[in-house]
Amino acid sequence: MQQLIDGGNFLALSRQSPSLFSAPTTFELANGTSVIITAPGIIQLHPVGNTTSKKKVVLSCGVHGNETAPIEICDELVQRILSGQLSLSHDVLFLFGNLPAMDIAERFVQENMNRLFSGAHSEGEGLINDERKRAKALEDAVADFFTRQNEQNGERLHYDLHTAIRESKNEKFAVYPYLHDRKHSKSQLAFLAACGVKTILLSENPTTTFSYFSSFYHNAHAFTVELGKVKPFGQNDMSRFKEAKDALVSLITSNDYSPQVDMDELDIFRVNQVINRQQEEFTLHFDDDTPNFTGYPKGTVLASEPGTDYTAQVDGEAIVFPNAKVAIGQRALLTVVPTKLDDLDV
Repeated sequence: MQQLIDGGNFLALSRQSPSLFSAPTTFELANGTSVIITAPGIIQLHPVGNTTSKKKVVLSCGVHGNETAPIEICDELVQRILSGQLSLSHDVLFLFGNLPAMDIAERFVQENMNRLFSGAHSEGEGLINDERKRAKALEDAVADFFTRQNEQNGERLHYDLHTAIRESKNEKFAVYPYLHDRKHSKSQLAFLAACGVKTILLSENPTTTFSYFSSFYHNAHAFTVELGKVKPFGQNDMSRFKEAKDALVSLITSNDYSPQVDMDELDIFRVNQVINRQQEEFTLHFDDDTPNFTGYPKGTVLASEPGTDYTAQVDGEAIVFPNAKVAIGQRALLTVVPTKLDDLDV
């Protein structure tokens, strides 16, 4: 454990020696921060003197194992906290999602983990693979963190950090989960803007993503945050993530980090179509290197499978997250159109 404290290399040990964390471990740093490790890649940090009025922040990464920049950011933050370089003002839970997928530099091993939350891991055949078991473990970790010692107060935040498969006309963007009857938060949009994330997609339906789980089941401000394009470990230009990293540091170390935003600076979209792959023969009708947020004229065929064409329903309808290789029944494409947010919770 002293090696962990001295080097802060929690992620490396989680990947290389997971048996070290096969049983829950608790210890205290020199600055009084309580550290609780419940499993490989799952670490809670509770600063001394924390009260129920302070924030509870979940930072998750690596739900897709090849999305390396957020993993490297969170790894660095954990190292700096454990070594005493950063002092926390709020409770923070770091989740490094799919450790085996990181080891093989793939999105997943058997099943896309970001389609397994909100109980989807136990549906159908149940907990039949490691990704399903891990999704349940991550849900349990979030539930335990948000309700630790029956502490019900304090703002709950969850930023599930990703990078996209392809280039994007809007390099950094966030998906705002469907809120049902809750209002969108201007203060959260301001924080995302401080991270350099000024494009927001408003989801209009429940999903099985990690961010929706925290939003719906735990009343958290939660987002799927896309910080750029997938790159191998060590090949990210980390200067492109400076705004995001600086904002995350300010969030967890400042008593009240409250950036502001002019809503006119933001590009807001709503999801117009969710196109799922229903058959083996499914085709996207644009090149593999077409960037996210590329728009098309009304009537353009965007995708097809036997007996069905999926077309742009309005001029300028744009594509996001296209992937023809998803499992049958899963989302192969989102389309989005511009919108405005007028009724906000400040």
